Amino acid sequence: MNDSSWQPEPVPAGPAYDAQVGPHTRPMPIVPDAAGRDFDDREARDRGAASDGGSPFRADTPPQEPMPSPPPPHAEHPQDSSPPPQKKRAGRDLRAAIGVGVGLGAVIFASLLIVKAVFVGVIVVAVVVGLWELTSRLQEKKGIKAPLVPLAVGGAAMVIAGYVRGAEGAWVAMALTVLALLVWRMTEPPEDYLKDVTAGAFAAFYVPFLATFVAMLLTADDGPQRVITFLLLTVVSDTGAYAVGWRFGKTKLAPRISPGKTREGLFGAVAFAMVAGALCMEFLIDGGAWWQGLLLGLAVAVSATLGDLGESMIKRDLGIKDMGTLLPGHGGIMDRLDSLLPTAPVVWLLLAAFVGTG
Repeated sequence: MNDSSWQPEPVPAGPAYDAQVGPHTRPMPIVPDAAGRDFDDREARDRGAASDGGSPFRADTPPQEPMPSPPPPHAEHPQDSSPPPQKKRAGRDLRAAIGVGVGLGAVIFASLLIVKAVFVGVIVVAVVVGLWELTSRLQEKKGIKAPLVPLAVGGAAMVIAGYVRGAEGAWVAMALTVLALLVWRMTEPPEDYLKDVTAGAFAAFYVPFLATFVAMLLTADDGPQRVITFLLLTVVSDTGAYAVGWRFGKTKLAPRISPGKTREGLFGAVAFAMVAGALCMEFLIDGGAWWQGLLLGLAVAVSATLGDLGESMIKRDLGIKDMGTLLPGHGGIMDRLDSLLPTAPVVWLLLAAFVGTG
């Protein structure tokens, strides 16, 4: 119902309306008619108006008072106008995320327990898919054409060289990959040459070179246990940050980069990773000590958080939420490698310092 239904009925126009009596109108004089009866000359006006075709209106009818307008909704209860508080919800499909995570974990553990070389193949596949996602987003959003073929071939060579020849082999493969990028890009027009090869060199370092340290962890006698420690600490750090931040997070950690991360979540990541690190160094790593695990867990929590923020910067620059859609509930491969890649050299270096590389 609109507001007009609450207004007084319209008064017909005509002489009778002019005679309407208001609260401040002086009453008209009473005059006798031919028969000696008194009548209000205003009534005569009404009769005359009616005989002339006008609309009669009894002047002695009290004027209608306008009906009050209905109160606006929630006027009596202003507190009802505020929206009900919403319950915190996770930003992704948790069922899909957990299912995919369990599936990936099964593949990783199975390859580690069967043959080390099989796990190296898993690393190569993850590197190639991650390079494809990264170069595709660069071309779609920025028009940067980082050559994928030399990146994929060189990335696979980097991982294998790191596993076979260690850090020296990884550095040689990295240098050859960048050289291949420079030559490959010469087959196209020179416009944007520097931009394309620079992005290609960045992609070669960011994805395959950092992933090489995972393969180097595997070369030790207790290599599978070292890889499990690396993966477990990174996952526990992310889980602790998510759980504590979702429940208690209030203070933003880096709102311009990743609004969802909080300082409370970082404290949760550190606490969870340090406990897990102490347990892993005590029971999984040969010659490890629990206090070394505390330091390892602290370093992993920091590096994993920085890696996550680093890829968030890239995605914000590209104007995207996820690097891909291959993993339901997670995004793309690069969205899972973001915290793993920068953590791999940190874990390799600390384990080498604590218990050696053998």
